[in-house]
Amino acid sequence: MRFKISLEKEPKHTDVVCCVGWNNTEEVYSCGDDHVLKRWNLVTNETVKVADLPQELYPTDLHWFPRAQVVGKKQGLDLLLITSADGKFHLINRNGRIEKSVDAHKGAVLTGRWSFDGAGLLTAGEDGQVKIWSRSGMLRSTIIQSDTPIYSAAWGPDSNQVLHTLGKNLVIKHLAPNSKPNRWKAHDGLILKVAWNPSNNLIVSGGEDCRYKVWDTYGRQLFNSIAHDYPITALSWSPGGDLFAVGSFNTLRLCDRVGWSYSLEKPNTGSIFNIAWSSDGTQVAGACGNGHVIFAHIIERRLEWKNYEASMTSRKSISVRDVSNEAREQLEFPDRVIKLALGYNHLVVVTPSQCHVYSTKNWNTPGIFNLREGSVSMPETLNLASISISNDTIAVRDQLDSKTVHLFEVGSARSLVDLPPLHHWVGVVEVTLNQAGSALERQIAVVDRNRDLYLALVRGSLHKKLRKLAPMIQSLCWNTDTNILATVQDTNLTVWYYPMVLYADSRLLKKTAHIKDSRHFGKSPTVMSFVGNHLRVRRMDGSLVNSVISPYPTVLHGYTSASRWDDALRMCRFVRDHTLWACLAAMAVYGRELETAEEAYAAIDEVDKVFYLQNVKVNRLRRYSHKIPIRAAQLAEMALLSGNVSEAENLLLQNGFVALELATKHKTHVDTVLLYRKTFLESFEKTETNEKFLQFMNEVELDPEKINEKVEQEYERERENG
Repeated sequence: MRFKISLEKEPKHTDVVCCVGWNNTEEVYSCGDDHVLKRWNLVTNETVKVADLPQELYPTDLHWFPRAQVVGKKQGLDLLLITSADGKFHLINRNGRIEKSVDAHKGAVLTGRWSFDGAGLLTAGEDGQVKIWSRSGMLRSTIIQSDTPIYSAAWGPDSNQVLHTLGKNLVIKHLAPNSKPNRWKAHDGLILKVAWNPSNNLIVSGGEDCRYKVWDTYGRQLFNSIAHDYPITALSWSPGGDLFAVGSFNTLRLCDRVGWSYSLEKPNTGSIFNIAWSSDGTQVAGACGNGHVIFAHIIERRLEWKNYEASMTSRKSISVRDVSNEAREQLEFPDRVIKLALGYNHLVVVTPSQCHVYSTKNWNTPGIFNLREGSVSMPETLNLASISISNDTIAVRDQLDSKTVHLFEVGSARSLVDLPPLHHWVGVVEVTLNQAGSALERQIAVVDRNRDLYLALVRGSLHKKLRKLAPMIQSLCWNTDTNILATVQDTNLTVWYYPMVLYADSRLLKKTAHIKDSRHFGKSPTVMSFVGNHLRVRRMDGSLVNSVISPYPTVLHGYTSASRWDDALRMCRFVRDHTLWACLAAMAVYGRELETAEEAYAAIDEVDKVFYLQNVKVNRLRRYSHKIPIRAAQLAEMALLSGNVSEAENLLLQNGFVALELATKHKTHVDTVLLYRKTFLESFEKTETNEKFLQFMNEVELDPEKINEKVEQEYERERENG
């Protein structure tokens, strides 16, 4: 992946270009020290002078009103914010008319940014102050007052925090009252630029020490670049948060979200003072010191899936190669390619107005449908980490409430059916659905802001019950063929062979996981793909490392999903691996297979579970010789083993089993419950302390012969019912 540079032979501006920005119709606006506001149309390659700015207006920053807030409300909201060296900021409409000018700072206003929700804007200046203003330009508060000029500032993802520079330090200021700011030393020189992406919650900074660095919101350094030849003067995240661009003197660099560089371009531009991305994340525009406005679009995106490889050879063409037989296909499109995805025997290509779906079996007749809006954009708060799709379910993190995940069932008639949403008690940063199995086996993995990993079933009686799988998760990926989950956890690569163990027997969790030391993957690796038993991991330096896991867990999943329990047992006996036996034990408990579970537990020395299962199979009641070979009772006992008390109770209710509350509610077998309770306590030499039981003990006569006769009648009735 790299930038392809577009640069006019002669500059359109006669002086330094200070700032650029994309408006909501995908046109670029630029302005500089020549006091001219220009508009660039990249479709027609036309450049138009929009307006002559006042001679005293020397612009320092430019930012358009957020796109998401303009849809349906364009009139009056399609505003351009320009800050200037005379201490003012200006609200300008798309025709170049200044709607309002506000005296904001003493000295130059060095940066100005609209909030993501469009409710207000911030300015920072040479006077060391950061101020919050209303949408109409009324001062709300001065949140920072210092003696050091603030060269750059950015809103937090929820617009409740502000990041700003302070000499060599970075500071995150919370807007809530009485909150303590988070401050840390970030560079060895003056920090000139910062950017905070709302999708991935990462911060990138650059300064006079000629380095750019990536940080999390706690001030932990995730990446430190090599020293460049000149100071870093421009930084900007792509809307989706997967890329960012870095500008310096005659330098434009394209970087991955973790910091490593895809490409380095050396255009003749002078210093690049400002960089802005298009809303679809495919192009950037840069303000150059020699009067040019540089444009660059991304080409040579490369995707792999099994034996197929797809590469963007130009803005409007994709080359597909089958590495197994070297067959090649060249796909041409009428418009530029914005997004592409390869997987599950299909290639999906999105252009500004159409979506093309190709099958790997036939590249000549794609499915094509038009996009209603006519243009595609990537909202800054929506990325691949906040949305996931399987063949029957869609999961989307709420953009306004990050603790809520909305679930939709994919209908057969091109419709979506709302499922009950998932509510977490901490903000969610990543959601992903498993891809294998039926709709009833659909699981959602959720990573919250504490980097803890939780699992939940999308459907069924256990829906919405989030259960913690692991802490300190840096990256995760579901297997494409089976319900196996790979995670980078702290310093380890952990493969969870059977995540559903949380709903079967959570005490087997560690025994069903395979742990690899990830230190040879380097710091902060990312799991890119998990196909079959092959894992592909991206190191921080951008290199790819392949890792292989045992093929037996995949085979075991196939056996158990097809109810071939005997084959699963034979394979485990042959392999003699404790992890495999633990997986089989959990699968058998979840599938309510007593015989298989008993042998699997015995193989991993879980003696107490073996005795429990044997007791479930026979279930002889103390001091009485009545056998209970009833399937419902056994299933209830298995549900208790899994920790699912409500499921066990429902099973007993549906099949006529009652306890004291149920017996009194249904006015039957109260004496039976009391007798068994009394017998149980006597066997352990205990006395009754429960007031309800003591009350009924005094009121109900306990005749063992009558009770046994009544129980026998119940058993006979149940046997007749099968």
